[in-house]
Amino acid sequence: MFYYVYILQSIKDNSKYIGSTPRLRGRLEDHNEGKSMSTKAKRPWKLIYFEAYPNKLDALNREKYLKSGYGRRSINTMLKNYFDNN
Repeated sequence: MFYYVYILQSIKDNSKYIGSTPRLRGRLEDHNEGKSMSTKAKRPWKLIYFEAYPNKLDALNREKYLKSGYGRRSINTMLKNYFDNN
């Protein structure tokens, strides 16, 4: 089993959401169906990035990092071309 760290972008206002899950497709559906209070208001969402980890703790640590100031800067660097073109 793999654990995924993912980044969603709101089609509504281009905001980003970072999360982790063992079931990536199902979790995206949950977000778009309004089953998550933290993302319900900014639906619909699209998946713009993900990483897979064989260990849950590693995925949780990566999620925590990406939610930090340094992590958000890393996201903007990693996905610079994507953000510049969208």
